[in-house]
Amino acid sequence: MKRPIVGIIGNLHLINDQYPTHAAGTMNSQAIAEVSDCLPMIVPSDPKLSDVPDLLDACDGFLFTGGRPNVHPEEYGEAPTEAHGTFDRDRDAVALSLVRACVERGQPFFGICRGFQEVNVAMGGSLYPEIRDLPGRDNHRMPPDGTLEEKFELRHEVTFVENGPFHRLMGAQKVMTNTLHGQGIKMPGPRIVIDGHAPDGTPEAIYVAGAPGFTLSVQWHPEYNAARDPVSRKLFGAFGDAVRAWSGARQPVHLRTA
Repeated sequence: MKRPIVGIIGNLHLINDQYPTHAAGTMNSQAIAEVSDCLPMIVPSDPKLSDVPDLLDACDGFLFTGGRPNVHPEEYGEAPTEAHGTFDRDRDAVALSLVRACVERGQPFFGICRGFQEVNVAMGGSLYPEIRDLPGRDNHRMPPDGTLEEKFELRHEVTFVENGPFHRLMGAQKVMTNTLHGQGIKMPGPRIVIDGHAPDGTPEAIYVAGAPGFTLSVQWHPEYNAARDPVSRKLFGAFGDAVRAWSGARQPVHLRTA
């Protein structure tokens, strides 16, 4: 049987600091292929190359991945500062438009880390440039040293809203996750529902209220160890189910949120 296609939003990357490529981490492709049981396809994040209507027709669902560049603060009405880090305006142009189109159309997407932040900004929300600088907040950034396993180790709990979609999906109100981000949600967009928090109050799980399709998004990185981690497996499994349903009927699968 033909597998449905998931467009994985790529990032601009320089090989040997010279040769430009559009790239996405292999663990994203592995999670989509092995856990969601879909065909991964890297999407060039450049509006000159990736037309949103064509992408909507070519793909059955989308994975908005993490990435080192941050969403440009002009996208949420603030001035850039050094704390905001680097930017990729081409990815902003593709991803933010694509999120809004998917919400309207009911086409499933799953946001991870920067992708989680893109969903909030696309729906009218804003971001803090550096979570660790806020009073009472923890440092959520990737540990600077250690092995890949140590960088992606489970570091804190996420507590979900009782009987919300994440609680129902996980079968538990608390789960352990990794954490590798600097920025985070400041003001949620008008339709953004924060459905999970870290112990320090940082938003970690969201969905779009009233959206006809799958819009679950998380601030952590479930693509790491996705086939073996029970939390990741449930997220990518549910996303794959939603993508298959869309592929079969080209109709949204309604997510019960209450």
